[in-house]
Amino acid sequence: MGLFSFIKNAGAKIFNRNKTEEAASPVELSREDALKAEVAKLGIPVSGLDIELCEQVIVKGRTGTSAEREKVILALGNVEGIGCVEDHIDVDNPEPEANFYTVQKGDSLSLISKAQYGDPMKYNAIFEANKPMLSHPDKIYPGQVLRIPVL
Repeated sequence: MGLFSFIKNAGAKIFNRNKTEEAASPVELSREDALKAEVAKLGIPVSGLDIELCEQVIVKGRTGTSAEREKVILALGNVEGIGCVEDHIDVDNPEPEANFYTVQKGDSLSLISKAQYGDPMKYNAIFEANKPMLSHPDKIYPGQVLRIPVL
């Protein structure tokens, strides 16, 4: 449990989506419900998910693994407009925590892998550790925060 900082102006744009998307949805979600929907859309298993949004996102719940906990934190923190996530998620089966890395301009998963592991070919470990937030190894952006698992 702790406080995780993110770049507020980088990330998925789930608040104030364009007018076409808003017209297609008859019900406007609160910002908290939009964040819950983002976690649900990614299929990360967490029960009792409760989110409070003020100066930061405060997330509570229970999940099976540290990896799932970290993915919830990243799914919420990698949203444009979110600068901080306060974590109160309980983990049933704790495991070694991954490191977090903020993507810089010009980064690729293989460059990050080389810097973190000394081997650019281990990029797939980073990609797999960040599914479902990453849909393709080449789809990362500056300011995005990634999980770097301990190998």
